[in-house]
Amino acid sequence: MISKKKAFVLGMAKSGYEAAKFLISKDFEVVINDAKASQNPDHIRELQDLGIKIVLGSHPEDLFDNSFDILVKNPGIPNNHAYVQKATEFNIPVINELELAYRYFPKGLKIIGVTGTNGKTTVTTLIYEFLKEASKSAYLMGNIGYPVCSFVPLLKDGDIAVMEVSDHQLCNVIEFKTDISVMTNLFEAHIDFHGSYEKYKKVKKRIFNHHTENDIAVLNLENKELLDLSSDIKSTKKYFSSLTQLENGCSIKDGWILYNNEKIIALEDIRIKGKHNYENIMAAVMAVKEFGVENQAIINVLKTFGGVEHRLEYVRTINNIDFYNDSKSTNITSTQIALSSFNKPTILLMGGLDRGHSFADLKPYVDNVKLIVAYGETKNRIEEFAGQCRIPCKAVNNLEEATKAAYDSAASGDVILLSPACASWDQFDNFEIRGNMFKEYIKNLVNHK
Repeated sequence: MISKKKAFVLGMAKSGYEAAKFLISKDFEVVINDAKASQNPDHIRELQDLGIKIVLGSHPEDLFDNSFDILVKNPGIPNNHAYVQKATEFNIPVINELELAYRYFPKGLKIIGVTGTNGKTTVTTLIYEFLKEASKSAYLMGNIGYPVCSFVPLLKDGDIAVMEVSDHQLCNVIEFKTDISVMTNLFEAHIDFHGSYEKYKKVKKRIFNHHTENDIAVLNLENKELLDLSSDIKSTKKYFSSLTQLENGCSIKDGWILYNNEKIIALEDIRIKGKHNYENIMAAVMAVKEFGVENQAIINVLKTFGGVEHRLEYVRTINNIDFYNDSKSTNITSTQIALSSFNKPTILLMGGLDRGHSFADLKPYVDNVKLIVAYGETKNRIEEFAGQCRIPCKAVNNLEEATKAAYDSAASGDVILLSPACASWDQFDNFEIRGNMFKEYIKNLVNHK
C-alpha cells in the first residue's frame, strides 16, 4: 500500500484553515500547528472531523520532522521560524497557501496580481468591480481577505483570478506566476519583518517572477523606487501617471482620466477623491483594458464606488463631527496619504505595534492636525513626536480610550481620523479587527457625550 503524502500547516487563521482543508481534499495526511491556543471552535471541530491533527498553544520541538513532504506556512510567520529552518535542513519545500492553490489552478485561468506598499486593496477591488460590471467571469481573492485555496474548486478555463498579493505572501512563492502584475508604488515598509528595505524590495519584485514579454507589468511612472526595481524585468511594461500626460497608458488631463489619450471619466464624476485614489483608478483601468472592458463599465463603477473598508472609510457623523476609519494605514506613507485628504481641523488617532520606525516623515502633513491621541506600544514615542511638532497630544492605553478622548476634544466641523501609522498586533490580531472595533466604539459614543 502506498503511504499518503504528509503536509504540515504552520499557522492557522484563515489561510491555514483553508490550506488544511484543501490538502485533505488532495489526499494528504495533515498536521496543523499554531502557537495561539485560542482559535475558531467551529474551524477546530471541522478540521478534526476531517481527520486533521491539530496542535495548538505551542510549537513542540518534536512535532515537525523529516517525515513531511511539504510545509505550508502562514504568510505572517517569518522564515527564521524553527520549523522553517528545520524544513530547509531536511530539504522539505516551504510554501504558502497562495503557492499551494496556484499549483492546482486550471491552465486556462488568467491571473491579475496586485502588489505595492499602498493602494493595493483599492486597486484589487476596483479591478474586480470593473470586470464584474463588464460581465467577465472574475473572482476576488488573496490578501484582501479571501484565501485562494477556497476558490480552486470553482475555477475553470477562461476565468480571471483577481488577487491582492502582499510582500509576506511573496516570501514563499516558487512557481506562482501572473499574466498581469500591477505594482502601485514602492516605499519603505515592513523592515521589521524583512530586515532591510533592500530585502523588502527584492521580495516585492517576485510579483514579476517567470514573466516574459507576453506578460504585462502595470507600473506607476511617478514612483522612482518602483521604476528602478522594475528596470530589468522581462514583462511588457505599461504605465499610469497622475503628473505626466501619456499618449499610451493612463493619465490625467484637463480634469479627466484618459486611457491611450481617450477620455474615460471626468474627475468630478468619480465618487472617491484624492490624487492617490486617481492613481489607484488608473492602475485598475490599465489592468482591465487588457481584457477589453468598455469605458461605460468603468464609469458605472466609479460613479458609485465609495472605497474599501478600513481605507479612509467614512463611518458616520455625530454632532457635525466626521469619523473616518483608516485602520489599514500600518505605515507612515499611508498616514501621509490620509492626512493629505482632509483640509478640516483633524484629530488624529495613532498607535500600535512598536517597530521602532520614525514618525518624523509625518511632519509636513500635520498642518491641519489640532490634536494627536496616542495609544498602544508606540504612545510615548508618538507623544514625543507631537511635542516636536508643537501639537497637543493625549496619551492613553488603548483604542477605546483614544476614541472617547478624541470625541471629548472635538468641536463641530472637526474630523476624527484613525490612521495609526503602526501595525495592529500589540492589541489586535489584524487591522480589520482594529477598524471594526473603532466603528463599535464610535457607535457607543452617542450616549457618551
